Amino acid sequence: MRPKVAGGRAGDPFAPIADFGFLSDCETTALVAPSGNIEWMCLPRMDSPSVFGSLLDRDAGYFRVGPAGVEVPAAQRYIPGTMVMETTWWVHGGWLVVTDALLMGPWHHETERSHTHRRAPTDYDADHVLLRMVRCVNGQVQVRLDCMPVFDYGQTPARWEHTGAGYHEALARGNGVGLRLTTDMNVGFEGSLATSRTLLKQGESRYVALSWSEHAAPSSYEEAHERLVWTVHHWQHWLDRGRFPDHPWRSHLQRSALTLKGLTFAPSGAVAAAATTSLPEAPGGDRNWDYRYTWIRDSTMALWAFYTLGYDWEANDFFYFITDVAEAAEGKLQIMYGLDGREELPESTLDHLTGYDNARPVRIGNEAYMQAQHDVWGAIIGSIYLFVRKRDRLDDRLWKIIIKQVEDALATWRTPDCGMWEVRGEPQHFTSSKIFCWVAADRGARLARVRGDQDRARRWQAAADEIHADVLANALDERGVFTAHYGATALDASALLIPLLGFLPADDKRVRETVLAIADELSEDDLVLRYRAAETDDGFDSEEGTFTICSFWLVSALVLIGELERARALCEKLLSYASPLQLYAEEIDPHSGRHLGNFPQAFTHLALINAVMQVIRAENGEPQAPLV
Repeated sequence: MRPKVAGGRAGDPFAPIADFGFLSDCETTALVAPSGNIEWMCLPRMDSPSVFGSLLDRDAGYFRVGPAGVEVPAAQRYIPGTMVMETTWWVHGGWLVVTDALLMGPWHHETERSHTHRRAPTDYDADHVLLRMVRCVNGQVQVRLDCMPVFDYGQTPARWEHTGAGYHEALARGNGVGLRLTTDMNVGFEGSLATSRTLLKQGESRYVALSWSEHAAPSSYEEAHERLVWTVHHWQHWLDRGRFPDHPWRSHLQRSALTLKGLTFAPSGAVAAAATTSLPEAPGGDRNWDYRYTWIRDSTMALWAFYTLGYDWEANDFFYFITDVAEAAEGKLQIMYGLDGREELPESTLDHLTGYDNARPVRIGNEAYMQAQHDVWGAIIGSIYLFVRKRDRLDDRLWKIIIKQVEDALATWRTPDCGMWEVRGEPQHFTSSKIFCWVAADRGARLARVRGDQDRARRWQAAADEIHADVLANALDERGVFTAHYGATALDASALLIPLLGFLPADDKRVRETVLAIADELSEDDLVLRYRAAETDDGFDSEEGTFTICSFWLVSALVLIGELERARALCEKLLSYASPLQLYAEEIDPHSGRHLGNFPQAFTHLALINAVMQVIRAENGEPQAPLV
């Protein structure tokens, strides 16, 4: 196997997934490699085709600003409380700092309406500008700028042309996107590469901005610095609105909150599952999926996390997105949607791309949107229940959605489905799917009582009791441990949700035995697998890493059953696996600690917030309760 070192040119090795930095303006996202490369960026939205795609193929475009001839930085960090990155370089003769940000500005549409915003605008708005600032702090450093976009997932090379009177502006177009490069360096072209070289001495600075909308990029270093400061203050002000406990793990909570905000598509309020597609769940494997969409199942945990940390506005925006798509469905609710609420997400493979470290195929779209997954009803009713509980009010619009979704759950819960892990094998009577149907009926009954509809409350509660009894009759093995699905003996980490969702009280013997069985039998080096691939027909022969969300679920479940010391130890271990920038992919190889899967992963950070808050509250002697 090739060594995992940073690189950026065709033929170079791929950087480890965990070594990337994550930038966002809440409409567009970018990943920054340790080499200083922007290796993943899609325009104009995070689910659009890529313009820089060397994360998935070394010839699919990149954008580097850094010292000439040096690839490995001395250090990387976020400016505290922000989504603004600093990379520090040492070269023979000097030190260099590169600061990267997707700029935020004031609200841009004072005299005309935005064509994309469905949620109420705030005082801040995406500038649609990627800013990279370079400063020599000691000695002197030869700096190089290389910008080689390749539009439409690496299929259309850029054609650059100068604009303006000198060599400081350039324009490239492709696939309906116009990229304008603005800098105080002198830019020339080498085919599809826009490039510049300059020598910086101590105290000297330069900037380069890439823009793709009608909003102008900075026209001078002074303006660039002013807009960077605005962006820094935006993120710090946003973080300051949150409620974070005074605890050694606070920084993990804050970085997770910032990451979730960065994965939020501000115009609609939707939270993307991840910023990437097709980062493999096993080295060189074929479990490669497009996660740049929003899953209904994420909604309950997202609302809980945002409300718990004091971000009611973000929680409400996501909630309104969910109710928008539920209302528009007028029937069957899908498990996932595009960030703008679109329903069709056709899946295809990009066979011209080699994939991250030769992991193929590269997929765009996700055909799981067509799957039958019964957890959607419990997720949306659980979300409505959290929302209403914050207000003690239930209006006609929500009530209509509740009736439709609860009735759909009751009409369907007896049938098999593909489960929350979206297996592509034969449908089964998955235990977790039945439990989410129970959530729909049980919380639906509580909401009916809030509404004053006692008839529905009684009928839905009776249905919830029937589902509850059915699960207890069919989903337990001889030991009294909950299994993956009816008739199975295999374990599934989704059973950890039983105490988190309040299906059974945490002191129930069956809950305790299930949690401990998963901890002891479904774990590798303490980290939890979703299931053992050899025991579950998921449509693939390859293995996968441990699912970090499941490991954090185990922390929460251990707290609830009274195993606080074990929970704290596991939580400390999981936090030690965070990337250098405190980010998480979907999975972790338990033996090497290598991050696997799409990055950064919203569901992992949601589960982290839940687990860390559960441990802290238990340490403080606060009462524990289910999520919903």
